[in-house]
Amino acid sequence: MNITSRQFRALILSSIFASLAACGGGSGGGGLGRVPPPPPGGGTDWQAGVFLDADTYFAECAAPRAGINPATGSAYPDVAGTILDENNFLRSFNNDIYLWYSEVVDRDPSLYNDPLTYFDLLKTTATTPSGAAKDKFHFTFDTEEYFQLSQGGVSPGFGAEWAFISLDIPREIRVAYTEPNSPATDSGLTRGAEVLAVDGFDIDTNSPDGIDTLNAAFFPSEIGRTFTFTVLDVGAQNTRPVVMTLETITNAMVQNVSVLDTPTGRVGYMTFNYHRAPAEEALVDAIELLNTAPGIDDLVLDIRYNGGGFLDIASELAFMIAGPTQTAGQTFELLQFNDKHPVTDPFTGADLEPVLFHVETQGFDALPAGNPLPTLNLPRVFVLTGPGTCSASEAIMNGLRGVDIEVIQIGSTTCGKPYGFYPVDNCGTTYFTIQFRGVNQKNFGDYTDGFSPANTAANVGTVVPGCSVADDFTNPLGVATEGRLAAALAYRDGQACPAASGLGPTPGLSKTSGALRPTDGVVYRSPFDSNRIMRQPQR
Repeated sequence: MNITSRQFRALILSSIFASLAACGGGSGGGGLGRVPPPPPGGGTDWQAGVFLDADTYFAECAAPRAGINPATGSAYPDVAGTILDENNFLRSFNNDIYLWYSEVVDRDPSLYNDPLTYFDLLKTTATTPSGAAKDKFHFTFDTEEYFQLSQGGVSPGFGAEWAFISLDIPREIRVAYTEPNSPATDSGLTRGAEVLAVDGFDIDTNSPDGIDTLNAAFFPSEIGRTFTFTVLDVGAQNTRPVVMTLETITNAMVQNVSVLDTPTGRVGYMTFNYHRAPAEEALVDAIELLNTAPGIDDLVLDIRYNGGGFLDIASELAFMIAGPTQTAGQTFELLQFNDKHPVTDPFTGADLEPVLFHVETQGFDALPAGNPLPTLNLPRVFVLTGPGTCSASEAIMNGLRGVDIEVIQIGSTTCGKPYGFYPVDNCGTTYFTIQFRGVNQKNFGDYTDGFSPANTAANVGTVVPGCSVADDFTNPLGVATEGRLAAALAYRDGQACPAASGLGPTPGLSKTSGALRPTDGVVYRSPFDSNRIMRQPQR
């Protein structure tokens, strides 16, 4: 479903929780549509199939910004323009760079008085063989909000990440995990705690006021607003009230880094949740910790809730796992653009060459560029996955498999997102439109139905050795008794998989459509955190 960041928070639960017709509305991808009928009339200088260069219209804005762009340190390039100029930019840009540009209907841009509405239409309506929308990843972001999220690692919230286990009555919403030093941890919330009511509205409410309250609580935006949650902690007999006030949360990129001593060796574990800029330093610190003498014999990488982000971060982590011997001179991922750009990256101007495994820091945040990355030098990795494991996270798996690092998957089928884009800012909106597909050293990138553990029973994608195991909300992440980690440790010791229980994405439904993946639940991520993002060269 195509949504802005604000709509992401506001619309998902209105489609999930409300059975009212007013909360519905269809679009080709199975989610909410927001494309109104175009106004009457139209321009006279539009010619179907004739496109001027996008730079003709770049930064010609109906509401030009003033001041300094924090992403560049320079003044915004905006000049006075019109909505039509903004639409023309989108039309020309999309025709040049969209991966499936030939499948887009060319519409008169003067018929649309909102660039976001027009952008919604600039994508293919084709479907995959499973019936899913071919393009489920077309979205926009407020530019300032995108910058703060991607660079600073901050977002409004309580520090509780919610897992939506059942969205049909009776509903079930639990805490997936919490952020350190947050209202959630201060309130004693831990993984598995079940929310039964919010501000007096039962979680099964269908009243409009109740739905609005649930939306505001679970997809928050109002810093300073206070909510009272009625929760039942894991193992508790009685509920308790939890009062939390929304604040700006600094998300931990990596959590629970530890070494488990087993009879057959030392096993490293870490929960990796975000491919944002601060992840570079966090991952380096984690690998250095796991390398503390005598080091580890195996690694369990928990990316069950990691939807993606910067592809360079994925390349760094893959190198740190595998080390230089297996990856030297090898492709982590090769970007393939549309047939208008067969040999040159249209954003950087560089010849299209494989992205090798990064052996040095890229200078994302606290660390300068050029520092050698620490390595574990492991021939295999155990990866814990869920239906929210997407894009850049899947690229880690695919990149390692391409150089014959054994990837053993424990969990559920991943989301299937081998595509990516450079974010493009114009007039205060950052546009994300599919521009390339990624393939590994073996030229493989066809996992649009996700990666699936070998014994997965339904919705099987690209099969990977391992076990289908549902998410376990009765144990903390990183403890040896947690279901997926326990299965990984057992598999490592030669034991058989438990009975298959993990599921995966439902064919035909977009990740943000509000559809439930039973048993595993859904931990929703922002659009930035559920995609494969390239850093945009500055214009």
